[in-house]
Amino acid sequence: MELASIASGSSGNCILVKSDNANIIVDIGISRKRVVEGLEFFDTKPSDIDAIFITHEHLDHIKGLGVYLRSFATPVYGSKGTIDCLKNEIDLGPVDYSLFNVIDERVEINDIVVKPIATKHDAAEPVLYRFESDDSAVAVVTDLGCYDKGLVQQLQGLDGLLVEANHDVNMLQVGPYPYNLKTRIWSDQGHLSNETCAKLVDEISSSRLKHVILGHLSGENNYPDLAYQTVRNELDMSDSDITSDDIEIKVANRKSPSVKIVV
Repeated sequence: MELASIASGSSGNCILVKSDNANIIVDIGISRKRVVEGLEFFDTKPSDIDAIFITHEHLDHIKGLGVYLRSFATPVYGSKGTIDCLKNEIDLGPVDYSLFNVIDERVEINDIVVKPIATKHDAAEPVLYRFESDDSAVAVVTDLGCYDKGLVQQLQGLDGLLVEANHDVNMLQVGPYPYNLKTRIWSDQGHLSNETCAKLVDEISSSRLKHVILGHLSGENNYPDLAYQTVRNELDMSDSDITSDDIEIKVANRKSPSVKIVV
């Protein structure tokens, strides 16, 4: 499988998951034009896309969905809470709602099995997604303020991972955001800091996990090099036998197609 970042940041998200027989988009929080350009960057066309999976209804994850669907009729999947919100509370413009599907425990898209994982975030019913094909498994893990043992258990046995490293705690504390927004970000329903991201990676790491993409970086409260080095340092200081040298760590560009991993 391939896991590629078309855009991953607090201003817009769109991730591509590919296997031998399936092509899936996770979130469309950028314009249709940028989605199409991103797909082309990774040698894929909109007509190749079999399904779109939405993690939750926040604008940076669904901003371009309506326009995209009016050009390319593609099945959309999400939790019941997310689908209900998209249908009843979000103005997507004129779209064919028969394309929208609720995913419960799993769904098969050709040779990819997709499993939603409930998470804590300030949205209707947010989920993460785990993708399995043949003997490979990857996951897209963003927009969670905290994690627990249950989530760690469901993320075992991954070969690749895109995970949120949203902010540096010190930058957020002294930065320009109003206090209520700062409180939201560092709450249990907000976003993972660089340090907490590293702890999550450490807890799900195994001899299989060889590729990690750091994503959903804040443009105001983080830097790519800072996220990269903080995660490496935290992994090396942990009690785990896995070190940063055992995992290829990449940082996704916030606004343009950038990194890809193949497992």
